Amino acid sequence: MLVCERRLAEQVAGLGSRQPQLCIPNCAVRLALLLWRALVRTKETPAMADLRTESVEFPANGEIGRGYLALAQGDEPFPGVIVVQEWWGLDEHIKDVARRLAAEGFVALAPDLYHGQATKEPGEAQKLMMSLNMGDAVKELVKATDYLASRPEVAGRGIGAIGFCMGGGLALNLACESSKIRAAAPFYGVNPTPVDTVHNLNGSLLAIYAENDAFAGESVRRELEQAVKAANIDHEIVVYPGAQHAFFNDTRPEVYDREAAVDAWQRVLSHFRQNL
Repeated sequence: MLVCERRLAEQVAGLGSRQPQLCIPNCAVRLALLLWRALVRTKETPAMADLRTESVEFPANGEIGRGYLALAQGDEPFPGVIVVQEWWGLDEHIKDVARRLAAEGFVALAPDLYHGQATKEPGEAQKLMMSLNMGDAVKELVKATDYLASRPEVAGRGIGAIGFCMGGGLALNLACESSKIRAAAPFYGVNPTPVDTVHNLNGSLLAIYAENDAFAGESVRRELEQAVKAANIDHEIVVYPGAQHAFFNDTRPEVYDREAAVDAWQRVLSHFRQNL
């Protein structure tokens, strides 16, 4: 994991220097982002109004792990999904992904890997990610998976895992470490080191990428595809033409790609429904 940690840190760190700087008041930034999301988001389902969310705790690495839990309303238990953060931390975008999953009939848990810290600044995000021990983060995700599986609201054939950028790599590593993960959906993440660790996958893989991505480019995709084929893992690898890294994040209008994001979301829902 140390090699993977260094590779992940080096590659994600390079993204910060290419992000545009907005020199406008914070209140204007927040208002602009709210208006942007209202324009670009797909229509929320009626179930969104019935969601219940909780801040939860679970044992992790000898300490207390924390996370954001979103549950759909209903008497019957639902399949569970772990949602892994980007390098920004457990921010509103990741919480929104958890809520959207809950609205679709899942119980979604987003662990707080930065333990209370989050940022919108690339430089600070880089520092937070560089200070994160990726091996410990995967162990914490395994404990979060165990906790989610133990919830009375959760049932099914297994747990799902979805993550983005840094979280994409961590979600894939989690799927390689926990036999409870039966469906993984990493978005534009790096591969485990060594990549043949994927032979430990205990379920199906949906790996999603952007065509124009210096972080998880063609060599990363090709390496993963060769490894999962060699391990005879049920998989689908999807590359969105013209899309950029982080195209799913609708709080970032400079990279968000509505068409790709909507299609990817439907693929994720289908993937989880078929395998969980």
